[in-house]
Amino acid sequence: MGKAILKIKIMPEAPDSDLEKIKIKAKEIIEEENGTNFRFEIEPIAFGLNAVNIIFIRDESLDSDILTDKLKKIKHVSSAEIVDFRRALG
Repeated sequence: MGKAILKIKIMPEAPDSDLEKIKIKAKEIIEEENGTNFRFEIEPIAFGLNAVNIIFIRDESLDSDILTDKLKKIKHVSSAEIVDFRRALG
């Protein structure tokens, strides 16, 4: 199978949630699920709340629902959802 580029948005529970801890734990989980080539972006939402967007490469045949379920279980995370999924060429 080919590779895919995924973008996952992780929403913390509160504006004062530690985004660095969330990023570290999310990277560990994604690496366990064979994700590589990470890029993190902080997206302002509203009233001081910021989302963590993670962009990475992964085999497109792997189940992404398992990955998002694991990310939702991170302490102080409200939700995690795939917001972009593209096949990588090359």
